[in-house]
Amino acid sequence: MDAGGQPRSDRGIDPVAAISRLKFRYLRALDTKSWDVFADTMVPEATATYSEYLQFESREAFMAFMRNTLGPHVITEHRCDHPEIDVDGDTATGTWYLADTVLIPAHNMLLRGAAFYTDRYVFCADGCWRIAHTGYERTYEVVLSLSDLPSLRLTSSRWGLIAREDGIASVERDPGTAP
Repeated sequence: MDAGGQPRSDRGIDPVAAISRLKFRYLRALDTKSWDVFADTMVPEATATYSEYLQFESREAFMAFMRNTLGPHVITEHRCDHPEIDVDGDTATGTWYLADTVLIPAHNMLLRGAAFYTDRYVFCADGCWRIAHTGYERTYEVVLSLSDLPSLRLTSSRWGLIAREDGIASVERDPGTAP
């Protein structure tokens, strides 16, 4: 995105580098809950598949799910590396290794996992690469109760969640402003 919030053209940039930047922007927008930026990483007809039970046939459906399940009450960290990207004209495919952490203080839960993303990309008329399909297959996933870790304390959060002796408390804070 440029300073005005418009997508920066990927014309003239190595397609593998441009697609890597796209994936990293997708992950950053997801973890910061920057939903407009997140939506802009995908074409409107984008699909997503995360298991046989979790499939989306449009960006709109996928966005509604993400906003509802990964809102400010859920802290996430998604990291992708080891990209294998193949470009064929205005389309490309990519495989990425994902490591993720999901912290849900209200449910006293921590999830940690790994997966392989499989993506399809298209080069759009505005000169930007976007995701046409995304999804992953888990290699593992573990869930821990934070009650099992009595010394664990959440001491800082972009969304103002902090640990207190009597549990997790919310501190009024606008995530877009400095603390």
